[in-house]
Amino acid sequence: MSTRATRRDGVTQPRLGPVGWARWAWRQLTSMRTALFLLLLLAIGAVPGSMFPQRSLDPARTTDWIERHPDAGPVLDRLYAFDVYSSPWFSAIYLLLFTSLVGCIVPRTITLARQLRARPPRAPRRLQRLEAHDAFVVADEDLPAVLDDAASTLRRKRFRIARHDETTISAESGYLKEVGNLLFHGSLVTLIVGMAIGHLYGWRADIVVPEGESFVSTVTRYDTWAPGPLVDGEDLTPFALTVEKMTASFEEDQAGQIGMPRAFSAEVRYADRLGGATQPAHVAVNEPLELDDATVFLLGNGYAPVVTVKDRDGQVIYSGATAFLAQDGSYRSTGAIKVGAAQPKQLGLVGLFLPTAVIDDTQGPISVFPDLRNPALAMSVYEGELYPKGSAQSVFSIDTDTMEPVAPDDGSEDIARIWLQPGETKDLPGGRGTVTFDRVDRFAGFAVRDDPGKELVLGSSVVALLGLIASLVIRGRRVFVRVVPAGDGRSVVHLGGMAKGEDDRLSRVVTDLADELSQRSAPAER
Repeated sequence: MSTRATRRDGVTQPRLGPVGWARWAWRQLTSMRTALFLLLLLAIGAVPGSMFPQRSLDPARTTDWIERHPDAGPVLDRLYAFDVYSSPWFSAIYLLLFTSLVGCIVPRTITLARQLRARPPRAPRRLQRLEAHDAFVVADEDLPAVLDDAASTLRRKRFRIARHDETTISAESGYLKEVGNLLFHGSLVTLIVGMAIGHLYGWRADIVVPEGESFVSTVTRYDTWAPGPLVDGEDLTPFALTVEKMTASFEEDQAGQIGMPRAFSAEVRYADRLGGATQPAHVAVNEPLELDDATVFLLGNGYAPVVTVKDRDGQVIYSGATAFLAQDGSYRSTGAIKVGAAQPKQLGLVGLFLPTAVIDDTQGPISVFPDLRNPALAMSVYEGELYPKGSAQSVFSIDTDTMEPVAPDDGSEDIARIWLQPGETKDLPGGRGTVTFDRVDRFAGFAVRDDPGKELVLGSSVVALLGLIASLVIRGRRVFVRVVPAGDGRSVVHLGGMAKGEDDRLSRVVTDLADELSQRSAPAER
């Protein structure tokens, strides 16, 4: 049995058994109040995802945040603050909301289907007691015409009509309100399904590409790679993309906004398949490149100084554009040049790129404008093992804890510092060779995304919006007409209305209907 009876203070009270408790829990979970609460809880649960860097989007930034907050970082990491959307607690809310919505929608859909098949209910005996009421007097010989007019008028106003007897009419409207409500909640379910498909079968990757360089869409080529749980990186369909030109413009005239970015875009050539014909494309902010199996977004830009490093024998051991990551609005950028071919120890040049370089008395080397007005490189020299035990590193930094600073030849400082401007060459300390700052190229920062559930999410969002509008705008109403004999060859036509919820126009609907019908009858008396 699902219930038992107990006595307390002389009163018999039921006590729920396991089945009774299960039914109670299911009713609570599938109530609309619980669904709205879980939806609010899901929104609150997503807040940490916008407050803290997420490991799936930027592992290097996440690691740096934890290192800069040694007390709070590990605790937050154990609470999944850096993996919010894949955390057990976020998934639990997600699944409970899904279950609650399904359990709420199914019985309400069945109820609506039954209502659509059923006729509107019989008219109450005393329509005067309804929240909206009106009446008029009509001659008995005009009653059939008045009732027919009432039925046709209500049909024209999109009411469903039922005539249970010769003296009453029942009309009902507003079924689309419940349809819109169910569409809204049903769309939330499909929205959750679409997001789950995107999470399970989608993938995200980021890559920095200097001007004139290319990349092929393979897992090993990306700087960061975040696949869904069911994604096999070997199954990716590779495409090729070359950055021909990166353009950025900044405000130069308007006071208070000098240096603010105005636009940046990339001119590229791409091929959907390796070996296929290439074609040009323009990629800008909010203008992604749509490919067959992925979408390429332009998320950032910056500078990639072209540097050449030679050993003591004059042999080139490093040459190419190295991307530096902007740290502020003036594009003061940090980066690292990793010379793995240097002997007997590997070299690392860590420092700043300054598009418009100025030496400040208090801040040191800074940039005062984001465009190339007076570019310079300020670097410190380290030597040692760049990749201890083969560990992965950010392309913008070097783990200096595993390397030793290289002192200048004159011993004036603990570490050698090099200041270079385009075209300049400086000697490395200890006869280790030379470093040349050849020129400055720009780079484009691309985010490559494949989200197989995005069409479902978009469609669900549109339907949810339409359903919400319908549920808020449409009113559910019942209007009844009843004829009561008044004697002397006359009858009183009573009209009454009731609404499902608040409806400030219900009285106007009933009054307008009474006015329209009374004007067609003669004689008319209100």
